[in-house]
Amino acid sequence: MMEKIIMKLAVIYHSETENTKQAAEWIADGMNEVSGVEARAFSIEKVDEDFVKEAKGIVVGSPSYMAQMTPQIHNWLFEKAGELEFPGKMGGAFATEQYTHGGGTQVIQSILTIEMVKGMLCYSGGMACGKPVIHLGPVGVNNNMEKFNGMGNYKEYFNIYGKRFAQKAVETFNKI
Repeated sequence: MMEKIIMKLAVIYHSETENTKQAAEWIADGMNEVSGVEARAFSIEKVDEDFVKEAKGIVVGSPSYMAQMTPQIHNWLFEKAGELEFPGKMGGAFATEQYTHGGGTQVIQSILTIEMVKGMLCYSGGMACGKPVIHLGPVGVNNNMEKFNGMGNYKEYFNIYGKRFAQKAVETFNKI
């Protein structure tokens, strides 16, 4: 018998090198580990708008570009947040960067700020979820600049973040 889907969650991203796309898919995989959740990842070029409107939570991701989100994700957020009914949804963020300390945390903070201004309830498991502690959202570092890094080293963090986000969304919205 098929499990009833009770909550949709979306991961929306812009990706230049496929690293952010991979991170988005890992987050969605973690979300889908939670019973009753259907999570899907979308590039900003191919968003299923009906799915996103029905979603109770949206996690937005961007590569770091000069320690900022890319202009593409910034413009997309300003153009689409209203029509995709962001207010009242749970929001989250993630980033990828080319090298350690490449601005990923700044990207996440910028995305979370826009989400708050758009009326979203922003998620952070922070220390409450235990280790690994993921304060604002996960950041992955590819191996273009530093051979000891590589996106594969961060898969678990993105997956855990997705699972925690989904668990909190289910807990929050099933009480309402």
